[in-house]
Amino acid sequence: MASHVLERSQVVPRPRAAAFAFFAEARNLEAITPPFLHFEILPPVPARLERGSLLDYRLSLYGWRFRWRTEIAAWEPGVRFVDVQLRGPFALWRHEHRFEDAEPGTRVWDRVEYRLPLGPVGELAHAAAVRRTLERIFDYRRDRVAELLAGRDASVPP
Repeated sequence: MASHVLERSQVVPRPRAAAFAFFAEARNLEAITPPFLHFEILPPVPARLERGSLLDYRLSLYGWRFRWRTEIAAWEPGVRFVDVQLRGPFALWRHEHRFEDAEPGTRVWDRVEYRLPLGPVGELAHAAAVRRTLERIFDYRRDRVAELLAGRDASVPP
């Protein structure tokens, strides 16, 4: 089945090191995930992320509660990192985060390549709801990142 791609970028008014540090703090993921997902990072939460770090989450969507495990597959401090799903709802999930200097701070890029399970049924679900739900999640994320990194200490959300 075909893979799908979701891309987003935004400029935040923070130096690249500070923007990267915000995203490198695993607990900040809870702060930028929409409440409707009931997202929770499960212990043990790595003290610092690096290549090979594992993150476990619990969330719910459409009344379905599930667990998700990702691994940090690439780690280039200040430049990029990639998380890939090891267990979860997708047949493929590869999320690349990139950081570039830009006026007046840092351009943050998200590129998610994903594929749904269940062949044609998954493709119908993608067309009916999954694509729009992912766009809604990443739109919320964009807005929260803009709020949290607007001239504040980017290491910890308020």
